[in-house]
Amino acid sequence: MASDTLPLPAHYRPEQTGDVWRVAYQERAADAEAWRQRYGLEPAGNDAYRIGLLLVDVQNTFCIPGFELFVGGRSGTGAVDDNRRLSAFIYRNLHRITTIAPTLDTHQAVQIFHSIFLVDGEGRHPEPYTLVTAADVEAGRWRFNPAVAAGLGIQPGEGQVFLNHYTRTLAAEDKYSLTVWPYHAMLGSVGHALVPAIEEAIFFHSISRFARPDFQVKGGNPLTENYSVLRPEILKGPDGQAVAAKNQGFIQALLDFDALIVAGQAQSHCVAWTIDDLLAEIRAIDADLARRVYLLEDCTSPVVIPEVIDYTDVADAAFQRFADAGMHLVRSTEPIASWPGIPEA
Repeated sequence: MASDTLPLPAHYRPEQTGDVWRVAYQERAADAEAWRQRYGLEPAGNDAYRIGLLLVDVQNTFCIPGFELFVGGRSGTGAVDDNRRLSAFIYRNLHRITTIAPTLDTHQAVQIFHSIFLVDGEGRHPEPYTLVTAADVEAGRWRFNPAVAAGLGIQPGEGQVFLNHYTRTLAAEDKYSLTVWPYHAMLGSVGHALVPAIEEAIFFHSISRFARPDFQVKGGNPLTENYSVLRPEILKGPDGQAVAAKNQGFIQALLDFDALIVAGQAQSHCVAWTIDDLLAEIRAIDADLARRVYLLEDCTSPVVIPEVIDYTDVADAAFQRFADAGMHLVRSTEPIASWPGIPEA
């Protein structure tokens, strides 16, 4: 297969990127079979130069207007525009992408970053987007909700000790303060599912290249946030006991690619923390491995809540830091073969 990009298939409907709809699997499978024959696509397992595409949390909850945590960026249409470009990128580069690894932010109601987990002195829950600092917890402005203790298998006193430890640890490790998010990415919900436009592109890649997506589920631990797919925000509790663990197998899988492309939502949170954790792993092995990582800067947007909070500058600063470390900032409209360090097919 030549290194030129492929055309967009006839079923691709960019105007539907911001909508929820059912993927017609059998029809797309037939289309993908024909596409493979027409363009001579080889099985992904035969790729001599292996390219991975990490898609962070490209789910309805973050990417469809009107859903719980739509990432609009400053434009107000950020995630929709990102996914329109991203789906086109996948189709144009079917022959170059070896493995697509979608992550799925996955939650239930009783988790540390949801309102029900916390109460004030009068038993009221915090509003979404409340930032809960260690000082807030120590002063008693926000407390562990004792009513959820039994469901978590702990005592109310343990929950309060853990909340103190958790917020102090975030501050000590220079992470975001505990954020109370709207209920989102609820397991089994419509919001939890992949955006149909991206799901369809992944399915088309699977059939046309005999490739199995490497799905990664994250975020189910009730006692910690989990922005990064590589590790939760904290690993140990107040007594040094294990709370959660790194996703070590997936870390190694990402490092094994000859090139790794990253896109998804949100740039300021799950994307940035995933890349940051990957960079830490790279530096522990060989800093030059950072040059294998390519960030699709036009396929990700920061969290912006008008009149509440704007993480654009934080996200931009993070991406610049990643670039300074050797990672490449690229755009989806550029052929992969034109990126630095990528050989022609």
